[in-house]
Amino acid sequence: MGGDDVQAGGRKLSHNELEMARQFSETSARLSQAIERQKKGKDVDKTEDLKKELEMWEHRVSVEELCSKLKTDAQKGLTDAEAKIRYDRDGPNMLSPPKVTPWWIKLGLQFLNFFALLLQIASILCFIAYALDKDAIDNLYLGCVLYGVVIITAIFSFFQEFKSEKTMEKFKNFLPPKSVVRRNGKVTEIDASTLVVGDVIEVKLGDKLPADIRLTENQKLKVDNSPLTGESEPIGRTVDCTDDNPLETKNLAFFGTLAVDGTCVGIVVNTGDGTVFGRIAGLAAGSSAEVTTLQLDIHHFVIIISSVAISLGVLFFIIGLIKGTEVITNIVFCIGIIVANVPEGLLATVTVSLTLSAKRMAKKQVLVKKLEAVETLGSTTCICSDKTGTLTQNRMTIVHLAYNNALYTTKTAATEATFDTEDSCFKELFYIGANCAKAMFDAKDLDDNPEKSIDERKVNGDASEAGILKFSEKITSVSAIRSRNTQVSTIPFNSANKFMITINKVADAGDRLRLCMKGAPERVMDRCTSILTKEGAVPFDADAKAVINEQLAFMMERGERCLGFAKLDLDPAEYPVGFQFDVEEINFPMEGLVFVGLMALLDPPREAVPNAVATCQSAGVKVVMVTGDHPATAKSIAKQVNIIKESTAEDIAKERGINPSDVDPSEVNAIVVPGSQIKDLEQDDWDRILAHEQIVFARTSPQQKLIIVENNQRLGNIVAVTGDGVNDSPALKKANIGIAMGIAGSDVSKEAADMILLDDNFASIVAGVEEGRLIFDNLKKSIAYTLTSNIPEITPFLAFIIFQIPLPLTTVLILCIDLGTDLLPAISLAYENAESDIMLRPPRDSRVDRLVNRRLISFSYFQIGVIQALAGFYCYLIVLGDYGLTANVLLFLDEDAHLASPSKEDKRWLYAVRPRVGGRSLRADFFDGNDGRDFREFFTAVQPGFIQQQASEDDGGDGTGVIFEQLILDANVNQLRNMFKIIGTVEKTPPCAAFSCQVDDETVENDFGRCFGLNTDSTAVNIPFENILDTDEVERQVNTEVVEGEEDGEGCFDLYTERMQDETLKHAQTAFFVCIVIVQMGGLLVCKTRLLSFFKQGMKNLVLNIGLLTEVALCALLCYVPFIQTAFSTRPLRFVHWLPAIPFSVFIFTYDELRKFGIRLGDSTGNVVGVWLRDNTYW
Repeated sequence: MGGDDVQAGGRKLSHNELEMARQFSETSARLSQAIERQKKGKDVDKTEDLKKELEMWEHRVSVEELCSKLKTDAQKGLTDAEAKIRYDRDGPNMLSPPKVTPWWIKLGLQFLNFFALLLQIASILCFIAYALDKDAIDNLYLGCVLYGVVIITAIFSFFQEFKSEKTMEKFKNFLPPKSVVRRNGKVTEIDASTLVVGDVIEVKLGDKLPADIRLTENQKLKVDNSPLTGESEPIGRTVDCTDDNPLETKNLAFFGTLAVDGTCVGIVVNTGDGTVFGRIAGLAAGSSAEVTTLQLDIHHFVIIISSVAISLGVLFFIIGLIKGTEVITNIVFCIGIIVANVPEGLLATVTVSLTLSAKRMAKKQVLVKKLEAVETLGSTTCICSDKTGTLTQNRMTIVHLAYNNALYTTKTAATEATFDTEDSCFKELFYIGANCAKAMFDAKDLDDNPEKSIDERKVNGDASEAGILKFSEKITSVSAIRSRNTQVSTIPFNSANKFMITINKVADAGDRLRLCMKGAPERVMDRCTSILTKEGAVPFDADAKAVINEQLAFMMERGERCLGFAKLDLDPAEYPVGFQFDVEEINFPMEGLVFVGLMALLDPPREAVPNAVATCQSAGVKVVMVTGDHPATAKSIAKQVNIIKESTAEDIAKERGINPSDVDPSEVNAIVVPGSQIKDLEQDDWDRILAHEQIVFARTSPQQKLIIVENNQRLGNIVAVTGDGVNDSPALKKANIGIAMGIAGSDVSKEAADMILLDDNFASIVAGVEEGRLIFDNLKKSIAYTLTSNIPEITPFLAFIIFQIPLPLTTVLILCIDLGTDLLPAISLAYENAESDIMLRPPRDSRVDRLVNRRLISFSYFQIGVIQALAGFYCYLIVLGDYGLTANVLLFLDEDAHLASPSKEDKRWLYAVRPRVGGRSLRADFFDGNDGRDFREFFTAVQPGFIQQQASEDDGGDGTGVIFEQLILDANVNQLRNMFKIIGTVEKTPPCAAFSCQVDDETVENDFGRCFGLNTDSTAVNIPFENILDTDEVERQVNTEVVEGEEDGEGCFDLYTERMQDETLKHAQTAFFVCIVIVQMGGLLVCKTRLLSFFKQGMKNLVLNIGLLTEVALCALLCYVPFIQTAFSTRPLRFVHWLPAIPFSVFIFTYDELRKFGIRLGDSTGNVVGVWLRDNTYW
């Protein structure tokens, strides 16, 4: 579009018009929408005023009265002084540019959606936690990661939504740069922007009207009003008022329309925003962009998830405070709960899925501008379609031929050709049609585009002649016919005569000349005295005229434009070759002609449209025609494309000979509503009209189209609007989804639309509807899959806080799941094929059937999610058990109080040592044998239960420690700040049966109390405890009593250092993470389908298959690559620790297959259980 002109819909659009089109760009940023909503309250009166019927008086008064009221002179125009006064008063003749939202505000708003805000809050809490405890550097890393997630997601979304808005810089360029105006009695050229009301301007062929004008002089001016009214036929102008409706009268010409023929002089009556075009622009700007159903669904979902995250976070923060947990620890836990609840990758998944779908639709000739609109199209219940250029081809085409007392059809989308080109009468009709015309194919277009089909060729000439030319060219070369049958004289068509005459040499008749006439049927018939039949010319009597009139009535009822054709072979003796024909003082016969036949033209339907409309109807989508054309024409096309398939009230009344008002409304499913009735309709009338299944609105104005859309939406319909003209743009923007034509569509309509049909084919909408429904299904699947991991991510934190067990899953590993292993599998579901014929079910009710509903929440959270959580805890406990920690040890394990159980029944002995106080280990203080204390001090009974060190040097104590004697857990102590130590039977062979000690080379003591100084008799061994704790190896003098039948084994005290404790927990957390990944693979398979069996759907989705492999590969990388282990605190798992999750994954798959089978059984047989399953579990 960088050049001066582009071709669109058969007419040239200037670069200026392309720039003008930008004003209708929809503002995607949420702030801009908010501003519009805020302004709506202030501008509601203005917008409502714009919707009212266009009211003008200038066309109804005489030119003299108009000049008097506008204080101007029709011949001399305004004076420069008066023009300046009016310019200063009214401003420049320019449309007001729309306000645009700066890009940096759009980018900033990406950080303000709910998920982004939650993650930012979590990130800030991490930074606060790090500031309070600089040793906890993990909090700093986590805060950076969370904010990185927010930044990346925001930038990604911004670039998806960003649109360049240069409107304000180039808006002035829309106007024609110059206009010819009469000022001070002289004709001069001025900038179009300086025109004022009362200026007298001159317009010639090819000019674009710079303002709304009232014609005062006219020389056969024709204007192309299609940008405003949608009518494809150029309309002739006059100086006289022909209709009270300003859009219908012929003495007005409007800003933005094109003069395609003739010249005129007119008085400017409206400029800038006051023009009809300006009012439409105001409507488009004032029409708030409808929020898509997908946006509403996602907003609804975000609110729910965010509420849950915040509520749980606050609840457990309060619980932690009540229990006396440190504030920093509480903050970290709160962060974990928020991060676990928020599916960080979901919005990116949705955006990527929609982008992929948009690319897929582009291959089907549908260009998607607004990503969310794709899904909206799938839930559409009503399509309000323009006729011209959308349902039809936007080119006048011969559809009927009448000759030899018979009516014939031509080949169109709805009919096959029934005429015979060898018929003698057809040949005569064809001869006149080809020769009695001045239209011809554009030579430059033919040279530049020789491959163009006949229908696509550019024609110089009016639309009717273009239709005849193309029809004739398909039979044989028209240029060849004309070259053999030279035109020697002509009388052009004019509105007074309503016919055209040419005199041609007849190639096959030597020197004979033939007069050919083409024009309005009644004018041609009046000049004929005979009619051509196979038998030759016969008298044109009343019976013959009755047949012709009947044929005319048939065609005109269908909105077809009819032309009559006649001929007269001139006597060569009287009119020899070289005769000078005088078209001013007629010197040749114009009466007594032979009537040859009729041709009827119509802008025909596109070939694929009838089937497309039928498919929409079978999918439960109502197709409504909204056009500016005549009701008869609209009704005819509507019948041809299946929009109207039954009789209207008028049809029924005509058949029965009664008044249409007497027809029972229950019998009528079809209705045609003229625009003239719309302004008087009340809400009840709208409800009655829109209750019809087959609806056509004809002769509508842009304001009325907008009202039609709004009333459909009021009744709960999801409305799609198709259109190609400027007149469609307000409705396109107001609709839930606007669809513009890519070829014939004006750039204004393209900018106002959400998607564009690149091939201008209404049938492409069907592919769009199907794709939209598939997107909804696949997004549901993707969200269901993504949410299943929420429960296994949340429950570790809940168990951590409630049961005070070591944390099973870290926040960083949660992010690895949401943004790592889950991301590609979630996106891969966008590539799933449809499960069944989705075009046979009705559109979803967006008010009830939401993207995320209670059944999906139940499925993801309380069915699959719970199973996955159980699997995660099972794997976690298995690994801890293998490393010496059984489940009964974990419960209520606190930071400074650990279970000590020296009995041989439990074979476990846990105790606590603070890592470092004052720069050195406390165990030197507690277990220094030189101070006379021995192991006995640390126990008050054989089974002392819990011990806790209370005082240390840092706490103001003497560093020797004070022991609790109570056998309960002190819940006011943080849980994992001090790592636990384990002394027990970890991987020892044979297993310990009891503790024992070696007194000397010969004596083995197996009394626990005697070994460790719990007995006071003199025979006690009383091994100094520092001998055990100061080394990582088991002292040889500490031994075990072997299990009966086994040999003696060495050592049963396995001392876990702080590093070993940390490693044990990291292995268990890694196992929990790996387990979630494995059960998510089962979850991915069950989310492939909502109803069909997995075995019927199969594994044809290559992207999903790659996603499964990638999921495992990424999981392995996180576990086994050293530098990644360090970054994410993961550890290499033994192969055997991957296996416990597999049965759970198989169980998930089996459970869901049985659930779906039950639903299908209920659908086919009415099985009670199956029906219940559908009502309560079909998501």
